Amino acid sequence: METTLRSRGESQQARRWVTAAGAAVFLVVLAFGPLIEHSALERAFTSALYIALGLFLVALSGRFAFGLAAAGLLTLVLEAAAHLKYKYLTTPLLAPDIVYMVNADTLRTMSRYPLLVGAALAAVLCVPLLLGLAWRLERAPSFAHRRRPWLARALLAAFALLSAGEAMSTTGPFAEVHAKGMWLAMTDASLITDFLISFRATTVQAPAYPTQAADAFDWKRADADAGAALHPRPDIVAVLEESTFDPRIMAACTLRLCDRRMFHADRRTLAHGLLDVHTWGGGTWTSEFSFLTGLSHEEFGPAGLYAPFNLAPRIRYTLPRALRANGYRTVAIYPTDGDFLNGRNAYADYGFDAFYGGEQVGLGWDSTDADLLRVFERVYADEKAKANGQPVFLFMLTLHQHGPHMTPYAKLRPPYDRPLFTGKMDDWQNLNLTNYLERLDQSDRAIARLEGLLRAGGKPVLMVHFGDHQPSFDGAINGIAKRLPAGIPDPTRVTYYMLKGYATPLHRYDYPVLDLAFLGSLVLDAADLHKDAFFTANALLRERCKGHYLDCDAHALMDSYRADVFGQLQDLGE
Repeated sequence: METTLRSRGESQQARRWVTAAGAAVFLVVLAFGPLIEHSALERAFTSALYIALGLFLVALSGRFAFGLAAAGLLTLVLEAAAHLKYKYLTTPLLAPDIVYMVNADTLRTMSRYPLLVGAALAAVLCVPLLLGLAWRLERAPSFAHRRRPWLARALLAAFALLSAGEAMSTTGPFAEVHAKGMWLAMTDASLITDFLISFRATTVQAPAYPTQAADAFDWKRADADAGAALHPRPDIVAVLEESTFDPRIMAACTLRLCDRRMFHADRRTLAHGLLDVHTWGGGTWTSEFSFLTGLSHEEFGPAGLYAPFNLAPRIRYTLPRALRANGYRTVAIYPTDGDFLNGRNAYADYGFDAFYGGEQVGLGWDSTDADLLRVFERVYADEKAKANGQPVFLFMLTLHQHGPHMTPYAKLRPPYDRPLFTGKMDDWQNLNLTNYLERLDQSDRAIARLEGLLRAGGKPVLMVHFGDHQPSFDGAINGIAKRLPAGIPDPTRVTYYMLKGYATPLHRYDYPVLDLAFLGSLVLDAADLHKDAFFTANALLRERCKGHYLDCDAHALMDSYRADVFGQLQDLGE
């Protein structure tokens, strides 16, 4: 009897230790997960869902310690994955990542980072092991002593599911959390919240329009470019300048170092000015999408942020396809690994004949604009030979201006080796803007050299370069006063564009502010090329809205345009 009592006491003590351990895991993850989200409401939101998960797993397993430990470990894996993604890609883990980014290309990219491989192996091996250990240690089910254990478990599970459903309702107590825009979710630090509210971003939403509105305006203007083939078709070189804007829009940036040649018009300039873009601080792939398709990713709901995955295969009309129809060979130079963000596949969907990933041409995250220019010279020469007399469209992206902009002054060359705006900005703003100007100096020299190369060839060439978005300076850029003309809808979404022609007719266009969605049709017009039905409509809207797109105040016109593009032309395929 004494042995039995001792054994029972030891068993109860062991069970108390196991229960305490499960509760400790649950509370530690709560403290360093949900309770460190950005706002109080987000902390309450994630805590409610975390507790609901714990209660549901307790009910499902019938084991108190195991259920709490399982909830803690699963949430810990989610948070660790989110932190690692934020560290390497500066964007949080979102639900669409599971749909679009769990593939062989992502695994190959991950394999180059030992920390990612180690974390993945630890999750795959350790989490099941720890859960199995918790299950075995907690021998007796927590509900075994109840008269109707199944009823208690069912009620607890129902309560947990109802609580989670109420928390996830967009009209429930956390409606304000769910109303957070997806781009803010892409850039803030509430990693668990951002993942949970992003499930609505997995489905592309077709733009809405009144079906009968297409015929309210004429989108099929008589072909005004029928004589385009009568003169030589120019090569077209397009450069997306990463995180680049004209710093003179900042009120404090009045130094000579802020005034760069690349933003100034000259006698070969066809069009230039401020560019409205559809992203801020990141999301270069959405600016690629807009330039190449004449659309904004924002028209397709939150899922539009994943344009290289879910929109590129479905868009029927693109600039590369329009150029191929005009006899062009279309080429892209991508400065990072071609598998990054589905780049290689997306560019094939956009209609490029040739794609050069960074791994093929020796480019990467540390490459400067000068490095890219050397690659351009080689690729351009090779592609001209392959084109066998065809004109070439070459699109390339720079990378050196990509954030962060926090290199210490001691590592910058003079005169950027000291704060340039003392008394006008705080220390953090000074460091970031000085870094930006130092890299901008390199970009300016690279653009000048590229212009010289194209001009020296003596052949017809159009060159367009533009900024994809403003850098964030880790959020500090929004604290710097800007001076912009009237008519700018959002000062955070303004960069620049410059279009020049060499040995070509000088068709000049006056758009002081131009939406990025119109830049492709402007290039087609400047080159005197035939436009398909989409780019004809796009150019007409550009003229009628005077360069404005999403902020065009002619609502009936916009309804008619969307009805034509997405209804009659069916630009968004299945």
